[in-house]
Amino acid sequence: MIARLLIVVSLVSTGWALAAEAPRDPGTYFFNDSFGNFEEELANAREAGKKGILLMFEMDECPFCHRMKRTVLNQPVVQEYFREHFLIFPVDIEGDIEVTDFQGRVTTMKDFAFQQYRVRATPVFAFFDLDGSYIKRARFTGATRDKDEFLLLGRYVVEGAYDDQPFARYKRAAR
Repeated sequence: MIARLLIVVSLVSTGWALAAEAPRDPGTYFFNDSFGNFEEELANAREAGKKGILLMFEMDECPFCHRMKRTVLNQPVVQEYFREHFLIFPVDIEGDIEVTDFQGRVTTMKDFAFQQYRVRATPVFAFFDLDGSYIKRARFTGATRDKDEFLLLGRYVVEGAYDDQPFARYKRAAR
């Protein structure tokens, strides 16, 4: 009887643990809502005590963007870590929707992506500090290998390690 009770308790607690780690929609749990005014979002990030802003440059037919959303950005541990430290917004590199850049200039998403940040392949994860300065060393193009590599990229920026070393060296040292 006690053995059966222990098995039931074990199964129930395992089920709760698995439910807590179940993938969640990145549109709801990873990205923040925005009206596309990145100058205003900088002020919001400062007020919220964030480290900066993360933009994911993407396009609809990008298989690597879909893979990131399906396997990495949908993970609760990723969502919680990045939402704690950054405001996060998607940018469609083919989009005609108007946005306001970090300097207050109005442009389209596609011009913002291509003309200002030379985004040609997707996804591109681009980090900006609280002054709106682009952290070039932290730019990551393509899909990460897994959630651990993506979390490491976040730590690289949060810790300011990009000032001292490229991400590849930081990754080697973290192993």
